Amino acid sequence: MGNVIVERVIDFLKCYPPFQDVDLKDLCFLAEQVRVDYVPKRNFVFKAGDAAHKEFYVVQQGAVGLRSAQVNASDWIDICDEGDILGLRPLFADQTYAMEAIAREECVLYAIPFEAFKTLSAKHAGVMDFLLESFASNTRNPKAIDTKGKLLSSNYTQREEDTTDLDFFQQAFFTKNPICVSEQHSIQEAAKLMSNHKISSLIVEKSKRPVGIVTDKDIRSWVATGNLSANTDVKFIMSTPVACVAEQIQLAEVQSLLLQHQIGHLCVTQDGTDQSEIVGILSEHDIVTAQANNPIALLKQIERVHEVESLLRIRASLSQLLQAYLQTSLPMSYVMKVSRLITQALMQRVVAISEQHLGEAPVKFAWLGLGSQGRGEQVLLTDQDHALVFEDVPDAKLEDVKSYFLKLAQHASQLLNTLGYVYCPAEMMASNPDYCMSLSQWKQQFSQWIDQPSTQHVMMCSIFFDFAKVYGEDELSTALSSHIFTKLKANERFFAYLGEDAVKNPPPLGFFRQFLMEDDGEHKDEFDVKARAIQPLVDAARILVLSEGIEGKNNTVDRFEALIQREPQNEEVYAGCIKSFLVLSKFRALEGFKNGSSGRYLELETLSKSDKMKLKRAFKPIKEVQGLLKNRFKLAYFL
Repeated sequence: MGNVIVERVIDFLKCYPPFQDVDLKDLCFLAEQVRVDYVPKRNFVFKAGDAAHKEFYVVQQGAVGLRSAQVNASDWIDICDEGDILGLRPLFADQTYAMEAIAREECVLYAIPFEAFKTLSAKHAGVMDFLLESFASNTRNPKAIDTKGKLLSSNYTQREEDTTDLDFFQQAFFTKNPICVSEQHSIQEAAKLMSNHKISSLIVEKSKRPVGIVTDKDIRSWVATGNLSANTDVKFIMSTPVACVAEQIQLAEVQSLLLQHQIGHLCVTQDGTDQSEIVGILSEHDIVTAQANNPIALLKQIERVHEVESLLRIRASLSQLLQAYLQTSLPMSYVMKVSRLITQALMQRVVAISEQHLGEAPVKFAWLGLGSQGRGEQVLLTDQDHALVFEDVPDAKLEDVKSYFLKLAQHASQLLNTLGYVYCPAEMMASNPDYCMSLSQWKQQFSQWIDQPSTQHVMMCSIFFDFAKVYGEDELSTALSSHIFTKLKANERFFAYLGEDAVKNPPPLGFFRQFLMEDDGEHKDEFDVKARAIQPLVDAARILVLSEGIEGKNNTVDRFEALIQREPQNEEVYAGCIKSFLVLSKFRALEGFKNGSSGRYLELETLSKSDKMKLKRAFKPIKEVQGLLKNRFKLAYFL
């Protein structure tokens, strides 16, 4: 080859789909046609409505944000990282661009001319199939089930403020590997298949492609009436052509298509047309089932529940729903939002059932979620972290009142354990007398932790500062929060201790950009994504909002977004932290669901090269925000 630039292009492209399986000679031909584009931060790659470019793009360095021109500037539909593809629309649709692409940071893009790519794809059908599937299924990597991302959002429109995006994003789940027959099967054979498999429809296929659909209604209409004999071929009664959709389709789209065509079934194919292989089938029944298990339905079910068995079923449905969401291209922020809403509703119901069991509480109280639950970031089943605050009472009544709330907490903790939320090993639960106290006692406790900072006290604050009211009276949790912020105001000594704790875990890469792994114990040679990567971002967001006096923001993403509003000069750092937090949280959630664990420890050898690169990219904002903390809180002494 001899051309250094061409060699670099080849070395990069061969690491990413769909170029991984292209032979070196053909990849060299393509690389020679590639143009290397440098795009400064905040510059457009293309705008919505722009005339079609003559090339599509692969991100070599940096990140490109995709968004609709009709929505708020901060509402990114997706962020394309190294190895991701964008700008495919003109290749397949010969249309103007449907969205705008903006460099979120300085970028290097490989512009691949359509003509050169078509020459390549003529020899490598799998390459074109990959991009066709990517374009049709609305994802930038349809082969990477766990790490798909949106290429474009044809349904992304601005929503009214009073509507919920829970239904908007609801994924339509379909029946995979449907029963099929050929055109030459008899109606009687088709009827027997339906009866044996207890189904109401069959897809008629030819070379694994759909040519028609036969339903039990068709059989009744033609055979039961005597119009045709049972030995007639099904091709004479099937409905054709077949309405087809791709795998990634939302519930609203399915409902719209069924109504539009006045049909009861849709065939799911690889590229969403009747010219590709059958993947599954969607029916009106599937829609009813999906609606019964969507977030809104689960929330309504929780309101009516009185038995633990029903709560168990709902908790299992939530896990299934979240796991399915993670395997689609839904944003992690949305997955966490659904989890937060339903988990909080479950906790509320548990405490309400416990109160009903013991009788009405003697005084006002508030049940507080702590840690990840308090921040609304609990996707997996983790251990319990909660506390209870009740209003001040005379000393003569204190013992009896506290006794009631300890019994309440014990009952609620038992129910939560039954649901899969195991008891906290450190007993940081409201059933522990140390964490079930009056408002005055809690204020005194927080004052002690803040006025006498130590490693132990800072650790306690890091857990308890993230509380959120789950059940009970807002006035109690608000009063406690106000007390904390009053004590923290201009408290440089305490923030120095809190800052030291926030930077104790630097970005988890060694000298040669190698992951820092656990070197002994049960998880030797595994990567602790919680302690080494997620926790530093959580800690940074906490200390920054506390120092700025920003109340009412417990969630890590919400905290960084509030900081962007307060400190626009640091927008790049905080926006990077948001992205990294969501990426890392998704890695952890996927690991947890895959292995039935907390997801804390990743087995890096099971990750693809591109996934490892995404992990490493997520560490950069940790270094940047920790540098900001060191300067702001004068932490040089602790370095």
